[in-house]
Amino acid sequence: MVIPTRARPWLGRETPFSLHPTADPVFDRRLVLAGGGEGSWITLSVRGDPAAPPLRPMLRLLREGFPPEDFLLPGLTEGVAHWLGLLPPDTVEIRLALGPGAALLRAGLRTHASVFAECLVKRPQRVVPALYTFARRDARRYRDILRGACAVTPLDRYTAWAAARGTPSGVGAPPPARRVRVIVCAGAGEGGGLARTLAALGAQTHSSWHALVLHGAGSRLARTDDARVEQRPGAASDALGDVCGDADACLFLAPGDVLRADTLALLVRHLFGRPGLDLAYADSVGPDGRPHLKPDWSPDLALATGYVGRPALLAAEWFARAPRGARDPSGLAADFVLAAATARAAIHVPQILCRTEAPAAVPDVDGIARHLAARGSPAAVTERPGGARLVWPLPAPAPKVSVIIPSRDRLDLIARVCRGVLDETAYGPLEVVIVDNGSTDPAVLAHYDDLRRDARVRVLPFPEPFNFSAMVNAGVAAASGEVVLLLNNDVAVLEPGWLDAMVRQACRPEIGAVGAKLLYGDGRLQHAGVVVGLGGRAGHILRRRPADTPGRLGQMRVAHEVSAVTAACLAVRRARYEAVGGFDAEAFPIDFNDVDFCLRLGARGWKTIWTPDAVLAHLESVSRGPAIGAARRRFEAEAACFSERWRDVIRHDPFYHPALSVTTFGEDLE
Repeated sequence: MVIPTRARPWLGRETPFSLHPTADPVFDRRLVLAGGGEGSWITLSVRGDPAAPPLRPMLRLLREGFPPEDFLLPGLTEGVAHWLGLLPPDTVEIRLALGPGAALLRAGLRTHASVFAECLVKRPQRVVPALYTFARRDARRYRDILRGACAVTPLDRYTAWAAARGTPSGVGAPPPARRVRVIVCAGAGEGGGLARTLAALGAQTHSSWHALVLHGAGSRLARTDDARVEQRPGAASDALGDVCGDADACLFLAPGDVLRADTLALLVRHLFGRPGLDLAYADSVGPDGRPHLKPDWSPDLALATGYVGRPALLAAEWFARAPRGARDPSGLAADFVLAAATARAAIHVPQILCRTEAPAAVPDVDGIARHLAARGSPAAVTERPGGARLVWPLPAPAPKVSVIIPSRDRLDLIARVCRGVLDETAYGPLEVVIVDNGSTDPAVLAHYDDLRRDARVRVLPFPEPFNFSAMVNAGVAAASGEVVLLLNNDVAVLEPGWLDAMVRQACRPEIGAVGAKLLYGDGRLQHAGVVVGLGGRAGHILRRRPADTPGRLGQMRVAHEVSAVTAACLAVRRARYEAVGGFDAEAFPIDFNDVDFCLRLGARGWKTIWTPDAVLAHLESVSRGPAIGAARRRFEAEAACFSERWRDVIRHDPFYHPALSVTTFGEDLE
């Protein structure tokens, strides 16, 4: 595959390379560059297989006297992915984990001056910080500043970003010979869009399709010679199961939707590639040119926002059960949206397969309510701008909550957080267990005496060396609540309903951990869920953005699935905490313990949910300070253990699109 011309200015001088096998089962190729390259910037261009699992490639640097350092490369969602990195002067070996179907196409070398020049063009405000860190020989910070400036592209520049990467070629073996019914509901004035949609259908590599165009009032028949296209007026009696006929799968399009030539082939391959799937869906580009990069299947988010959108392929078994009685073609479209949002099992194809001219519809609130009632769900649904809000009931009686607060000294912190929980929280049945790690401040000890007068408070001494995981485990063991709420001592309660919102989620049968919306002291976002792989291991998405940031697909406005949440404020039913063995105090005494815990819950089938309905302030690690020296070495050891245990999730967090950057904490392209 030829590298697109628009990518070449910043790819550096092309350098011959060779790949050699290694004994490492993961990093199984050694990259050898002609002429070395140590001390230079390197670019790698990797081609992916559009039918392969969405695992990001990885690179490992081996240096004399240093532990291995791993880097995530961009996901292979386009024709070619480009990565920019810095090779330290003492690099001994470069190893690659490319993944199934991936191939290294090109390697290039760049000078420091070249990268500075790119930074000056793209983000001139980063030049001075980069020069400062370069002068201080802070190689890690220097590298990260320039990578964040040069290797990352805002979402609103998607068109140029995609042009530099090309389009994936081919889908491998032919997809199964399945019959696809394509439904298009056309209205007055949409003839031009309808013609573009039908032309794109005619170019599909999967030819076993039949289109039914349902015309509304004022809509004219499209001119077409394709015998696979049927046109007739829409009728009030049309129902999804009827209009899809005897097809194996059904796709709904709006006039103006233009499918990539291999869209049907890819969706059919994925939908019928494994048993039990109701839905296969892919990404799209909207009329504003911005990409709609969707997560893997997220049922809560789908019901609340209808993020599935178009293109989406429904299996016959599922659309046959869809609601009936649409009043007109737009009602039929609403039926399809609801059927997609309520699928039992779905698969996501993380590629842009459709360009749309009309926004995707959101599920109808009344339809969601009927769906929830039909499946016996106790949830209520209310309307909100742009979608729905699901309200889950509390059990009767409400379960007792044990709030576990690890702490040491700092009267200002422990007094504030206890006041917030005991006096400013509306939830009734609770207790507070303070796990004290050797406080010596007389004022704190006196405050503990005051707190003990409240029958809801216990102070549990923990006179061992600081081990956050062990402290939390000890607190849970001493607690008596059905639900445990882990809470840092540097958290402040901002509104009384926070705990009620978290317990409602935690008591759902399919939920493991629940996280809250946490804000910095200045009101900006501190925690809106953890993305595994962000920053190389795990990080907080949208950190330091405004508190009302809607997020990609509007997900920050609703409770939705994430891979992990921070233990600074985490709710979980005690039985589930114990079922996975609590926090791993040996492997992760201080860092990564919360992410590891959530991933172990997920491995047992329990989802992690983040909710914006619980809002608190968090002065992140104010009582610990930064990790330097021995603490930094300890952090790196825990990080290495985390990477070994959860490498597959690091390479693909199911709730974070592989085209998005793991270099910055926003939602940018890489």
